Amino acid sequence: MRLPFFFLYYNMLRKYYTWDDIYEMLDIIYDKVKDKGFKYVTGIPRGGLIPAVLFSHRFNEFEFMERPSNHYNNLLIFDDIADTGHTLEKIKPNFPNPSFATLHYKEMCTVEPDYYAKYIPIDYGWIVYPWELKSSKSIQDYLSNQK
Repeated sequence: MRLPFFFLYYNMLRKYYTWDDIYEMLDIIYDKVKDKGFKYVTGIPRGGLIPAVLFSHRFNEFEFMERPSNHYNNLLIFDDIADTGHTLEKIKPNFPNPSFATLHYKEMCTVEPDYYAKYIPIDYGWIVYPWELKSSKSIQDYLSNQK
């Protein structure tokens, strides 16, 4: 029996990632894309900007693009996680040519990124990246504060 979406996020355990974890995941993505002809990287604000900048600095063969355009076939767009799929569903129609990469790809996500470092199960927990506060709110906290 599948649990309802809201139940899975309620009182969810938080998984804390370190900078070393992030670099390992960037290495995994690099191994997948290094021969694909990408020249530019950018990130989806907010979660994708830091991984994109880290990726461009770590591998020095990709230029960070501040104002991305859908005219580039050689553009890789980062986000931190493909969780529900809502972000990629909104962004992909505006950028039909570039490819998308995420650090995490969650089981229930409705859109599969082109590249990802880790596939995680639906009950994995709330991920807290090192650039976020350790007291980062999980989704039920955000949803309860919506107006």
